Amino acid sequence: MPADIDLSKVDVWFQDESRVGQQGSIIRMWAEKGTRPRATRRQQFKYGYIFGAVCPAKDKALDLMLPVANTAGMVEHLRLISHATAKDRQTLVIIDRAGWHMTKAIHCFNNVTLLPLPPYSPELNPVEQLWQQIKQRFLSNTAFQDYDDII
Repeated sequence: MPADIDLSKVDVWFQDESRVGQQGSIIRMWAEKGTRPRATRRQQFKYGYIFGAVCPAKDKALDLMLPVANTAGMVEHLRLISHATAKDRQTLVIIDRAGWHMTKAIHCFNNVTLLPLPPYSPELNPVEQLWQQIKQRFLSNTAFQDYDDII
């Protein structure tokens, strides 16, 4: 981030991706005493990736669902974040060190600066907790038919 930036005009975003697929998680569920509830699980391997970013100070969130997680997807997600940033503001995006986060191709927006977390430290990114909550509350015990159903 340039040294002449007014820090009061900086928005901090946290960004991460998560894979969602046909082989979801099976977790405990409520059932009548003496019964065994059944949860279906697919054997296929179709997945989608959720690119998500949150800005707690502005109470904003952006997401993008894509078939693969790669540099092109990351650039598109950063484009959404860049467009969500006001003209007179700068955005600092906290990212992990995934391969598609560390390429020079994603440094293409003047109002977006990337700050990678230290290696092997996912606990520093609050979006990791968001993925855990979404998967446990909404996506577990769900059997998706195909890619369109995942989306």
